[in-house]
Amino acid sequence: MGAFLYGAALQWRLDIRSKTLLLTCYLVPLLFFAVMGGIFTSVLPDAGDTLVSSMTVFGVTMGAVIGVPPSLVEIYGSDIRRVYQASGVPVWSGLLFTNISAVLHLFFMSVILYAAAPLLFDAKLPEHPGIWFGGLFLYIVTSTAVADVIGLAVKDPAKTSMGSMIFFLPSILFSGIMFPEELLPEAFQAAGKLFPATWGYRLLSGGAAEASCVWPLLLTLLLAGIVCAALVRRVRE
Repeated sequence: MGAFLYGAALQWRLDIRSKTLLLTCYLVPLLFFAVMGGIFTSVLPDAGDTLVSSMTVFGVTMGAVIGVPPSLVEIYGSDIRRVYQASGVPVWSGLLFTNISAVLHLFFMSVILYAAAPLLFDAKLPEHPGIWFGGLFLYIVTSTAVADVIGLAVKDPAKTSMGSMIFFLPSILFSGIMFPEELLPEAFQAAGKLFPATWGYRLLSGGAAEASCVWPLLLTLLLAGIVCAALVRRVRE
C-alpha cells in the first residue's frame, strides 16, 4: 500500500510540472474549440448539432496521443524508472498512474467543453447525457491505451513525437470531425475506420447505430492492452 501511495504521489508531482500535459489536455484543445467552434457554427448552420462531439473527440485524441507518450518516455526512459524500482513500486505502476491521470484530465476537459459549447455557440447537447458520457469514457480509455503503445514502444523522445503526430493527423482528418466522411475518397474512408477517433465520433454524435461503434473501440482497447502488457514485460526484463 505504501508503494502504491508513493507512486501516486510521484505521478502527481510529475503532472504538476508537466507543460506537455497542460498544453495537450487543456490549452490547445480549448483554444481550438474557441476558434473552430465559432468558424464551424458561422459557416455550417447545422454544425451546432455535432459541435460538442467533434470538439470532444479532437481534444481527447490530442490529449491522449500527443500528451501521454512523452510522459511514459519520461518514466521508462529515464532515472524515474530506477526510483520506482528502488522504492519497491512495480514497474507497471508507472503506466497505471499515467493512465489514471490522463483519463481524469481528459474527462475534466471534456466536461468543460460540454458545458461551454451551448453557452458560447448555442450548440446542441446530446439527448441522452448518461449514454453520451459512458461512450466518452470508453473513447478516452481506448485512446489512452493506444497512446500507451506509442509511448512504450518508442523510447526516443523525438521519435515518440513523430509517431504521435503520424497517428494523430489521420485520426483527425479521416474521422469526420473536420468535414463529412462522404467528402473523402473511399480509400481514406476505409483508412479512417482503423483509427479510434472515427468510431468515437460516430458513437458520440449518434450518426451511426451506436452499438455498432462500441465493438471496434472495445477490440482496439483489447489489442492495445495485450501489446502494452508485452511491452511492460520487456521493460521489466
